[in-house]
Amino acid sequence: MTAPTEASLFAPVPDSPDAVLDGLDPEQRAVATALHGPVCVLAGAGTGKTRAITHRIAYGVRAGILQPGSVLAVTFTARAAGEMRGRLRQLGAAGVQARTFHSAALRQLQYFWPRVVGGPLPRLVERKAQLVAEAATRGGLRLDRGELRDVTGEIEWAKVTQTVPEDYAAAAARAGRETPRDPAETARLYTTYEQLKRDRGVIDFEDVLLLTVGVLHERPDVADQVRSQYQHFVVDEYQDVSPLQQRLLDLWLGDRDTLCVVGDAGQTIYSFTGATPEYLLGFRGRYPGATVVKLVRDYRSTPQVVHLANGVLAQARGQAAAHRLELVAQRPPGPDPSCTEYADEPAEAEGTARHVRRLIDSGVRPSEIAVLYRVNAQSEVYEQALADAGVPYQLRGAERFFERVEVREAGAALRGAARFGANDTLLDGAVDLPSQVRAVLSTKNWTPQPPAGSGAARDRWESLAALVRLAEDFAAARPDASLTDLVAELDERAAAQHAPTVEGVTLASLHAAKGLEWDAVFLVGLTEGTLPITYAKTEAQIEEERRLLYVGVTRARSHLSLSWALSRSPGGYGGRRPTRFLTGLRGGPGARHAAPGPFGAAGSVTGPDLAGSGRTGRGGAGDGVGGVGGGERVPGARRRGPVRCRVCGRTLSEAGEIKLMRCEDCPSDLDEGLHERLHDWRRARASDLGQPAFCVFTDKTLLAIAEARPEDEQELARIAGVGARKLRSFGADVLALCAGRELAPQDAPEDALEAALEDAVEEPEEPKLSGTPDSSESPVAPVTDSSNK
Repeated sequence: MTAPTEASLFAPVPDSPDAVLDGLDPEQRAVATALHGPVCVLAGAGTGKTRAITHRIAYGVRAGILQPGSVLAVTFTARAAGEMRGRLRQLGAAGVQARTFHSAALRQLQYFWPRVVGGPLPRLVERKAQLVAEAATRGGLRLDRGELRDVTGEIEWAKVTQTVPEDYAAAAARAGRETPRDPAETARLYTTYEQLKRDRGVIDFEDVLLLTVGVLHERPDVADQVRSQYQHFVVDEYQDVSPLQQRLLDLWLGDRDTLCVVGDAGQTIYSFTGATPEYLLGFRGRYPGATVVKLVRDYRSTPQVVHLANGVLAQARGQAAAHRLELVAQRPPGPDPSCTEYADEPAEAEGTARHVRRLIDSGVRPSEIAVLYRVNAQSEVYEQALADAGVPYQLRGAERFFERVEVREAGAALRGAARFGANDTLLDGAVDLPSQVRAVLSTKNWTPQPPAGSGAARDRWESLAALVRLAEDFAAARPDASLTDLVAELDERAAAQHAPTVEGVTLASLHAAKGLEWDAVFLVGLTEGTLPITYAKTEAQIEEERRLLYVGVTRARSHLSLSWALSRSPGGYGGRRPTRFLTGLRGGPGARHAAPGPFGAAGSVTGPDLAGSGRTGRGGAGDGVGGVGGGERVPGARRRGPVRCRVCGRTLSEAGEIKLMRCEDCPSDLDEGLHERLHDWRRARASDLGQPAFCVFTDKTLLAIAEARPEDEQELARIAGVGARKLRSFGADVLALCAGRELAPQDAPEDALEAALEDAVEEPEEPKLSGTPDSSESPVAPVTDSSNK
């Protein structure tokens, strides 16, 4: 009972109400048949909660107990709402509304605003950062990019907790918030921001909820009309409800109790936004006669992953910990999770990329692999390492699939081909739906084989390839389907934000990974100061960081790798410590001895010493595939020492400078002729090996070689990106070119291809700070329209 595949989403609609219940376990069936009164579903990770609640709605609709237009199901992301609508459609309950809180509120506000206030609803500002920046300027404040993001977050928190500017400082102190600026200063900025919005006649997303609450509270006639429209409510991810959202839900309900909530206090990870599990944990107190069902059968993860997940939460404290769910694995055993320590962050990224490459070579699809980190700024080093290893990837939280330019263009082309039908010469010779789609998309530069490397061209190809795979699945489920039918399916998916799978390794923050799952998950950067994050001070904040790790662990179905680095940069002080949340759960000092641990064998397991450092139970600059406890050190791996600028002698710490072996400000002594010869040589060698050019050496490595002009193997080996295998495979050629000698024709060394595939990993540029993924939604239709369009 894992996430549905594209093919399964095209499964036939159940032919009867009882058929809707087929395949549910006893607890899921109990949820599906509890159609009266308040219902609380406590659902652990991977236990099929979305399956249970969608089957509950569909069973009620198909049995005639619930009217489709009278049900409102709300969740927290457009993706989750789209998935819920898709499942309901497949179960024969297409008329049910499934929305986010903001989307549902916006529909109602747009419909009632002309009657209540008069005129059109003020324009919605989807991104408030620009207005916040302007408010700061008016107040004489200068905010850098990070401060702007954090202050914007503080304003959002204040509004969802219904805190006005004059009360902000006191409320922030009571909540123990680590404020980015002086609270009084933030309160003044908040006041100016609200005034700016009034002056411009605009509203933000928090205003949508606040205004809807105000309308429903002040106008009983409007509240009565909404309540007559919606009789039954379902709230998913109820542990993430904010006080403002709960206030809106209470107004929707009135004095009724026709409410079903679903959540898991152990997955509360958005407290910083104002979310609280108190409403979930206090549900039975508010509704003493509520039906409570616990879902603990984990259909997602292997027993090894489940055991580790349970171990992470077993040490938790606080109110949420008292209500934790002990998962029970339902899948067959799989590989033990691995736990690996690296010398530095670039080494960790290199090791992760090599492990990913091996999984792909063993048959795991790239789209079934994820690399998860605590903060977005960690992504770039992994982007670079995966690109250097020839692994396609996608960033979670980037532009929505159906909003990408290439997808919109492809949709227009498919729509045109469907309109012309047999009169379109482009479709001559296309014998079935998939071949028709391939023919149409070939005009948009889609090819059967992907372009080499990563970047925009590869991203575009991956988007089009996802449409091709969707057409193949659609045709397999509906052999008689036409191109017109497929276009209609794409339109429905675009409206639901239900994107097909893009074939690439997912890079995402732990927060962005919530609600998703993969066959293989790499949890990276697990050090004190990163997880828990350095600004998590109180016990409640620390416990939320623990739950964040739990969420990361439970994203994995089979393969799970955990890793950390002792220092940030090569040659840096290796004083970092692995996260406290793994204490007792991994091998090495402090491990528990009583029973088999999550990483395999029982008791304390020690690993190899780190270059005589005396550390045990930890791997070195390994490749992330170590066994029990510590992981393994790659034979012959280089121990990095301090890297100094070859121009001025300063110790380098930035990854981009380390790559070039000089400070950014120091003069470059590039040999342009050598640089051109190296590029020509690399192109020829890549052609011989049948691999992209960067798999031989990356552009930056070639630039570093052309600047350093090494005279022997020792000097060449000092250049980052020139590993032992590449030195052995390509070193003679490079040194000959540096010396100005002509190269004699030769066969490729036996290990050259392996070197290109496995060791083409270089030090990354300095990571850049990324913003929070946008979660805004487009305006929707009025409340009285109960369709799903």
